[in-house]
Amino acid sequence: MSQLSADDIEQLRAKFDRQLDVGLHHGAQLAVYVDGDLVVDFAGGSTGPDGDETTPETRHLLFSCTKPFAGVGLHQLVEQGALDYDDRVVEHWPEFADDGTQKASITVRQVLSHTAGIPFGEFDDQPERWGDWDAVVAAMEDIEPVFEPGTTPAYHAINYGWLVGELIRRCSGQPVEDYVAENVFEPLGMDDTGIGLRDDEPDDVATLAGYETSERCHDIEEGLEDPATEYAAAFNQEATHRAVIPAANGIGTARDMARFYACLANGGSLDGTQLLTEATVDEATTTHAETESDGTLSRPARYGLGVWTGGLAADMFGAASKERMFGHAGLGSSFGWGDPELNVGFALVTNGIREESFEHAARVGQLSDAVRLLLQD
Repeated sequence: MSQLSADDIEQLRAKFDRQLDVGLHHGAQLAVYVDGDLVVDFAGGSTGPDGDETTPETRHLLFSCTKPFAGVGLHQLVEQGALDYDDRVVEHWPEFADDGTQKASITVRQVLSHTAGIPFGEFDDQPERWGDWDAVVAAMEDIEPVFEPGTTPAYHAINYGWLVGELIRRCSGQPVEDYVAENVFEPLGMDDTGIGLRDDEPDDVATLAGYETSERCHDIEEGLEDPATEYAAAFNQEATHRAVIPAANGIGTARDMARFYACLANGGSLDGTQLLTEATVDEATTTHAETESDGTLSRPARYGLGVWTGGLAADMFGAASKERMFGHAGLGSSFGWGDPELNVGFALVTNGIREESFEHAARVGQLSDAVRLLLQD
């Protein structure tokens, strides 16, 4: 078994601290599990531009790192026989589409692999309605395909969560935030993580900061559509924290996220808790869709079922990434991955949104590579 020595951990700490020292973000957390043990649990910087000290317990907005949490909930229901990957969505949600339409052909597998063909629509630009689940359901019932279902991998940035969340509600009878809390977070001991904040929880989430464009990394074909400061302002609102957005407003820590990936990297079990069977993990973390130019992101992408898979030349898993690695990024800020070959769960969480996707990948990749290279020495 590969492990990290005291010297290895010191090297990682220096790289982690360096990112804070040069101002890539105000605060950050880095957690790493190896062979089921938490071996790295760093925190540094501040909880915002004028914030307190960031600790391993500081809760952060996780953006799209939320997607795999909801995905695992749906995988559990597949294991229970409540639905199947190749079921059409309308079999469980009849109002989703009219019989005989192109939209009626969309399957659960296509939803999980971002090939459903409904990656964006008018509801994306109505964040004031995202806290109303009835409005969410109505919007997904009204939306029409942008691409023919099953033909074009196109990242469903927000719609993924609405679709998975409503399927979980239809098949389990529970709202997605309650189902995932009860069946994913609580059994695994992810005590500081939830999909949004509940009414009885304080709004103690780290403050996001949007950073200006770095000209040396500027690529007009990539990055955020709007200034990073606008995304930060929108997601710093308490109303956003308390909404249920299963694709984008998970709130938690790097420690919990690394534990989640450690469980999946270990075949779906950790410390006596089984989230999924090994066969389901293998199915979920195998590449189901691949493209040289994603229909939303305009760059190469590989999708499993609810996760990204690695092995691309410029992905966020690092320069030494392999296709059997799996994980997910969160808007210019965070990333988590699992590696079944090394039995590693990794999570970097920050409160700084960078304008360019290149900068996001570079800072995550540096730490990902450092962990993998040290374990392979």
